[in-house]
Amino acid sequence: MVLQQLQGGSASREAASAAFELMRAMYPICRSITGDGVRRTLDLLGERIPLERTEVPSGTAVYDWEVPREWNIRDAYIADESGRRIVDFREHNLHVVSYSAPVDRSMTLDELQPHLHSLPEHPDWIPYRTSYYADDWGFCLAHRVREALAPGSYRVVVDSQLAPGHLSYAESIVDGATQDEAIVYTHTCHPSLANDNLSGIAVAAALADALRRDRPRLTWRFVFGPGTIGSLTWLHRNEARLSRLRAGLVIGLLGDRGSLSYKRSRRGDTVTDRAAAQVLQSAGTPGVLTDFEPYGYDERQFCSPGFDLPVGRMTRSANSHYPEYHSSADDLSLVAEEALAESIRALARTISIVDANRRVLNLEPRGEPRLGKRGLYGSVGGLAPGEFQHALLWVLNLADGSRDLLAISERSGLSFETIDRAASALEDARLLRVLDETAPHTSTR
Repeated sequence: MVLQQLQGGSASREAASAAFELMRAMYPICRSITGDGVRRTLDLLGERIPLERTEVPSGTAVYDWEVPREWNIRDAYIADESGRRIVDFREHNLHVVSYSAPVDRSMTLDELQPHLHSLPEHPDWIPYRTSYYADDWGFCLAHRVREALAPGSYRVVVDSQLAPGHLSYAESIVDGATQDEAIVYTHTCHPSLANDNLSGIAVAAALADALRRDRPRLTWRFVFGPGTIGSLTWLHRNEARLSRLRAGLVIGLLGDRGSLSYKRSRRGDTVTDRAAAQVLQSAGTPGVLTDFEPYGYDERQFCSPGFDLPVGRMTRSANSHYPEYHSSADDLSLVAEEALAESIRALARTISIVDANRRVLNLEPRGEPRLGKRGLYGSVGGLAPGEFQHALLWVLNLADGSRDLLAISERSGLSFETIDRAASALEDARLLRVLDETAPHTSTR
């Protein structure tokens, strides 16, 4: 299987290299929660994987929220009395506060200062700031530039438009053998920030591309949408299918050099949580497992009490836990291809475990069935069983209908892959039956 190949070194490195090139192409685009920048990003993504795009009109009610006006920007700058641009959106799109309302006026430095944002602790970095739901405007700049501003008059221009439009999101849907589903969500709303979250978009594309060349058991939905309002909009439009959702991941921040980190779902013991724990605990570099908290990325929407879905979050460094977070220092130089490759390997294995996990029943539970005559046991007695034969015995003993393969792996101490291989062999020998298969897949789009 292609997804299994991604768990190896050479395939994951090749996928990481392609992911980095996609990040490089997306990096200059000014994105926000709506607008043409998001559409251009989805255009690039659509060159790599099939996408089904959705446009949701401004003003659409989404639970306690509504889809905002669409924001697009052409130019923005602060110029001194000589006309020289001191702060220029064309040089870096972080210079303007995202969703800034239009402005064109002259003002004193004292009038301008409340609209400026900088980082005194990192005087050469430009911060990333937003004003999504307030009719305001602002600029972000290096603190050393801000400190050098002299008293006088400044021309301030934000050539933007806030008007009725649409929120854009896209799905890459990989049909599975059954109607059960899983979701991978990654946010598309950040401008020129590489780790947060071009790494999430590019890694999700790599995983979707690999999975669509396999035949998964579950139907997998890779959703690319803005943070918070995007996941809420998707949930609102897809409530009818949520009962089929068996697992899910929110992914992002996958290219920095921090350790892999998994944040459990609100339930804490879902198949996603257990699969990720096995992956991170058995990785060459142990990862970090953290409990759920109602702060972070879109996992907090999927895990809100009205949904309580089996969705966790995989990152490297968590949001706000690395110095470059939400600043111009989160550029392409921060992203390491080997870190991307390790993230791809971990996520590919997590998805593989989730997809293969199933609840099984021993069809010959009275004593051990005779495995030798089915070609599943060695013909020479007196030897201790090898790992695979040991796995066969564990599966037969614990497959009482109450446990899934992950539970058998956890109890036996054997890897999920070994248990899965043993279970498949027992299914082929008609000694085991899968209990939780749903109806065969039919189109549910």
